[in-house]
Amino acid sequence: MKNNSHAISSQFFPLLGLAWLLGASAGWAQSVTGVSENDFLAEMPIVLSVSRLPQRLDETPGAVTILDRDMIRRSGARDVPDLLRLVPGFQTSMAFEADAPQASYHGVFGLYSGRIQVLVDGRSVYSTYVVGSVAPGLMSIALEDIERIEVLRGSNSATYGARAMLGVVNIVTRNTLASLGVTAKVSQGENGIKDTRLGLGWRFENSGMRLGIDQQGDDGLSGSNGHNRVRRVNFRSDWRVSGDTEVQVRAGWMDIAAGRGFANKVDEPLRDTSYDSGFVQIDWNKVLSPEQDLALMFAHNQETYRDVAPFLPIPGLDIDSSGTARNDSLTAQHTVRLGQDVRMVWGAELRRESVTSLPLYHAPEPLVTDFGRLFAHAEWRLHPELLLNAGAMAEHSSASGSSLAPRLMLNWHVMPGQTLRAGMARSFRPPSVFETDSDIRYTVNGKVLKITFLARGDVTPETVLTRELGYYGSFSWLNSSLDVRIFDEYMSGLIQSKKYTAQVEDRFFPGVVDYVNGDNLSLRGLEFQWKGRPWPGAQLGFNQTFAKLVLPGQPTNEELPNTMPDSASSLFFSQQFSGGWSFSMSHQNSNPFRLQRSGKYKQFITRTDWRLSKPLRFGRHAGEVALTVQNQGSAQADFFESFAFERRAYVTLRLDN
Repeated sequence: MKNNSHAISSQFFPLLGLAWLLGASAGWAQSVTGVSENDFLAEMPIVLSVSRLPQRLDETPGAVTILDRDMIRRSGARDVPDLLRLVPGFQTSMAFEADAPQASYHGVFGLYSGRIQVLVDGRSVYSTYVVGSVAPGLMSIALEDIERIEVLRGSNSATYGARAMLGVVNIVTRNTLASLGVTAKVSQGENGIKDTRLGLGWRFENSGMRLGIDQQGDDGLSGSNGHNRVRRVNFRSDWRVSGDTEVQVRAGWMDIAAGRGFANKVDEPLRDTSYDSGFVQIDWNKVLSPEQDLALMFAHNQETYRDVAPFLPIPGLDIDSSGTARNDSLTAQHTVRLGQDVRMVWGAELRRESVTSLPLYHAPEPLVTDFGRLFAHAEWRLHPELLLNAGAMAEHSSASGSSLAPRLMLNWHVMPGQTLRAGMARSFRPPSVFETDSDIRYTVNGKVLKITFLARGDVTPETVLTRELGYYGSFSWLNSSLDVRIFDEYMSGLIQSKKYTAQVEDRFFPGVVDYVNGDNLSLRGLEFQWKGRPWPGAQLGFNQTFAKLVLPGQPTNEELPNTMPDSASSLFFSQQFSGGWSFSMSHQNSNPFRLQRSGKYKQFITRTDWRLSKPLRFGRHAGEVALTVQNQGSAQADFFESFAFERRAYVTLRLDN
């Protein structure tokens, strides 16, 4: 550990030195353009999604990372998963091999990222079809449409129920009135990068609308069957019905076309796959009085997945994973102030999820799961310096029964700008439909030749008991803030695959995969993030995570303790110069950890990205030209030992009207 820490420090000190050097050279430049004191002063950010109550960052029941619009633009990232690698405790993958680029918090326990919840404007983008993955949902919004991303690092089933087991990523899109006019953007460069986007925003007397159409494509990871393309259409309208009532309508469509498979594997051959999804979301918000308001939300999502390839050893036999899924939800939420010191939000949600796939479930009819949820959260100011957050969600699933997820957190403002927090929460994740009902068998002329998956349904929700201590400090020096989280996350009944010999029609099939509740494990560690604006026009941030996975009282599982690095860190620096020139840089470093599909092979990460941009002006038209280089260094293994993320340089031109 000492040697690894020394390696991390030896890489970051030169980068920090470069940041200070660039800042010193920018001092004269900023004095020319003129900078007000507002560049050094910032109000305490308000977080909207942690408890469903708008709360100051130092009063939320947990540790939160905010990625604002400015940082998103300067990061040089092309999509949300690549952006989340800069969040403490996150592991990401740019592979399309499982479904889409992924992000997970505190460990990659399989091929899919299904233990966090991802919301887009409060709508869950959890994929019912793709084994509960949130990866396609992370790709559903173009970065240009995002206002900010709020990431709760820790359990939050108390607010969002099933699947918010290890954290919540809430993507907040821009208000239509903030994106009026026409915007065009083109990116092109190495590794076949070809991205285009056209955005149009307009307004009527009491409403605004925005339409965004974009396409993102590249050749994927080296060594993979990569030729990936993502196409998206997103629409949003904000309609002020009256002085106290607003209606928002959102709709969108996405198509992911990707090459997958391996040339030397007959059961995973080279092939082209496609994933289509479409959604409609309607939000109705009404202010009932100065002390309370009411919100209703309806959301519908449809998925279609196509993955068919011939099984070459047996003519006429296909390897098929195709199917469809549908989700519908209705949520009601009432927010009320019960006195000077108490605020409360409570509500209910009805949700129906269905999935249809003859190849995956050996059944032509849809498999339907109904959810009923009741939630409540109270914020009680016990003392001017002492705030209690208490909440819970009761949830019933027609597939896995009832669960209760409580949370209690105490925030103590020790002195102005200095806050301590302590609390605990219980979260859960019910098994996905695939983990309870999968039935994949290969049949020719009515005869079963092979069975690969046959779930027996003997699996219950996995749970996590989280205990954490935290600190949030705001400092006038360097205009900075520090957030520290010390955690113990005890996971019980982790759902894992297990092979057995299945008996079907008086025949025995060995090596069939089932899902069972397996290991109990504890994840303990510390993570912190520091952000500052140390001089005019500069942003500087650094975060680090130390963690250890242990299996209490059990023989060590060689795979699980390596699913996340025991030490990882990232640095972000940005500087604005005279004439509008801007330079930004990020660096990521981690100790070795096991990739999603790498057996015992472990990979460490050392990645540096940078971006240089210049504003453009054509009369009343504005724009920007930028050069971005991702992974300025050696190739990094990703997802599979033979897949690698190599250096990518590309140029972006953006024009605004």
